Amino acid sequence: MIHTIIKNKPTRLFIILAGVFICNALIAELMGVKLFSLEETMGIAPLRLRIFGNEFSFNLTAGVLLWPVVFIMTDIINEYYGMKGVRFLSFLAIGLIGYAFLMFQGAIYITPAGFWVGNYASQGVPDADKAYRAIFGQSSWIIVGSLAAFGIGQVLDVFIFHRIKKITGEKNIWLRATGSTVVSQFVDSFVVLFIAFYIGPRVSANQGQPWSFALVMTICVGNYIYKFLMALVLTPVIYLVHSWIERYLGHDLAADLKQAAMRDE
Repeated sequence: MIHTIIKNKPTRLFIILAGVFICNALIAELMGVKLFSLEETMGIAPLRLRIFGNEFSFNLTAGVLLWPVVFIMTDIINEYYGMKGVRFLSFLAIGLIGYAFLMFQGAIYITPAGFWVGNYASQGVPDADKAYRAIFGQSSWIIVGSLAAFGIGQVLDVFIFHRIKKITGEKNIWLRATGSTVVSQFVDSFVVLFIAFYIGPRVSANQGQPWSFALVMTICVGNYIYKFLMALVLTPVIYLVHSWIERYLGHDLAADLKQAAMRDE
């Protein structure tokens, strides 16, 4: 039975795409705790843009390196398996990410082995348990904001993708893929920061100092500029993946899947 399922090309392709989609979404969430300077990583001086009266340089969460891959996978899955396929994987990913954070919270409160606490002192980490808590003990509002943004962004991406495809048909892959991504990532960028740093700290006193509206807008716009540029840069990747899938499935089978995906709303 398992052999028959895996041997089926559309099923095997769905498993591969689902694995890449969920894996990148989960890793992006875990990586997101680190902030990095894009300009300094590239060996250039910070740009220091003025946005809403605040200075902005591209100090981004490491998660933004993988989110473009997630949105590319969203559009590819949408193309061949329809809205229901993307929604299923999106909700599954949200559930698994939520589960991962719950497990991290549980692990934080496990009593550490005494010898392990100082195990990394020679590497500049005098207390490994405190470092572990700092990295994996993210604010609950950051987690809520991130999952809410991901869910809303995915729903929008799927909807806009299908609306554009209904108008343009099979042509202009770049338009439906890039168009849906730039809109969904716009909403994603704003939702996560407003919930995590504007609403959350005002609702819960132990969530740190709330950001001002202007600061939230500055970071939101700056992050979106990066995501928008990445969506444009990675557009050729979508064509490469489409080309590989067409060769793997064969033209007729690929066409059948895409027609079924358009009917499956």
